[in-house]
Amino acid sequence: MIVDIYSRKVVGWEVYPVENADVAAKLLHKAILAEGCLLDPPVLHVDNGGPQKGFTMKAKLEALGVTPSYSRPRVSNDNPYSESLFRTCKYR
Repeated sequence: MIVDIYSRKVVGWEVYPVENADVAAKLLHKAILAEGCLLDPPVLHVDNGGPQKGFTMKAKLEALGVTPSYSRPRVSNDNPYSESLFRTCKYR
C-alpha cells in the first residue's frame, strides 16, 4: 500500500500471495503513473523490509527519480499513517 501522507489518500494498493521487490516495484510504477507525478517525483518512505530494499525496487526508484526514505532500524511501527489505516481496517 502507498499512502500520500499529506492528504492521507491511498494512491496505490495491491494484494499478492508473496512479498518481494518485483511486485513492490510494479506497484510503485503504477502509483506514480496513476498520480501523474513523473515530472515531480515524490519521496517514498518505506520500512526496512527485504522487498523495499531489494535491487529491483532500488532500480525502479532510481529510474523514476523517486527519493527513498527508510525507517529506523528494528522499529516496526515507524510509519504511523499506514499502521493506523491497517488497524482501522482490522477492527471494522
